[in-house]
Amino acid sequence: NFNVSWEINPFGNALFAGRAATAEMDRARYAYEVARAGIAAETADAWFQAKGLAIQLADAQEAVRIAQGLYGIADKRAQVGIAPRSEPDRVAGDLAQARSQVEALEAQLQVQKRAILILAGRTVEPTANLNATPDVGAAPAVPGGLPSQLLERRPDVRQAQAAIRSQVSQKILAQLAFFPSLNLTPGIGWQKIKQPNFASESRSWTWGGTLTQPILSIPRLLADLKVQDARTEQAVLAYEKTVQTAFQESESALVNLDADRRRVALLTEGEARARRGYEATRIGYDRGFNDLSTTLQAQQNWRAIRAQLTAAQVQALRRSVQAMKALGGGWPVQAYAAK
Repeated sequence: NFNVSWEINPFGNALFAGRAATAEMDRARYAYEVARAGIAAETADAWFQAKGLAIQLADAQEAVRIAQGLYGIADKRAQVGIAPRSEPDRVAGDLAQARSQVEALEAQLQVQKRAILILAGRTVEPTANLNATPDVGAAPAVPGGLPSQLLERRPDVRQAQAAIRSQVSQKILAQLAFFPSLNLTPGIGWQKIKQPNFASESRSWTWGGTLTQPILSIPRLLADLKVQDARTEQAVLAYEKTVQTAFQESESALVNLDADRRRVALLTEGEARARRGYEATRIGYDRGFNDLSTTLQAQQNWRAIRAQLTAAQVQALRRSVQAMKALGGGWPVQAYAAK
């Protein structure tokens, strides 16, 4: 005997069930993309922090070299009697402080490199494989205007859209549960009996069906429909919140990125002038025209502006990572003019 059962849903139950399943698969895939984008942004941010530490380390090593030069000059002046012995001691204290800063920055750079390797899934590699050179590029220019359609590339926005599609399909399925369902049960049979001096063979077929209409389960189906209505509304509200967050994050990132670029430009000019001022003061101290306090003060002013410039450059690059992530992948430079 071969009996089958065939359920017929003329109202599209199978269609909407397939759409709901597809939407759930899309939502899972976009959730994966959200995590992937987050790891990529975190890795890029960590790399720019490492570059900033490399610049600070190079600056600290330069400070050690400068302090050593000043110590040599102060020691010679003290030996010939044109400066007190306290001057080389004062410079020696600054030199020790600069050397201790080098040691601290080297340790911080190693820790940051290890964090990058962990994020990249290369935990067993030595940190020496990462060559964080003491230089950073310029942050990308901020376009004058970007269409809001770029936010549709964000995986969290697409994930929220997939959630709405899934819940809408589930709601339609909950509504279709009130409609009747038809089950067809066709079957065929074959029997053969064979004995000594006797044999028989028979064939048969059956055709039947049932029509089911929910009646007693209507209260339960109504409750299920209300629950699904609430889930659908919740998905819509989550999508609206996601879109609002996307607009807020993108605008904040672009505004701050533009401000960081202007700040870097101002500090670059100020650092160049402070460096020239320090060089002139150091030459004057070497020739006996300036005292040690004036020279050290000029050096401190230059180093302070240099540190602010490094921090601003790194911050601008980190802000560019935030902007790229907020826009779901940046913007096409050829299509949008920069400020």
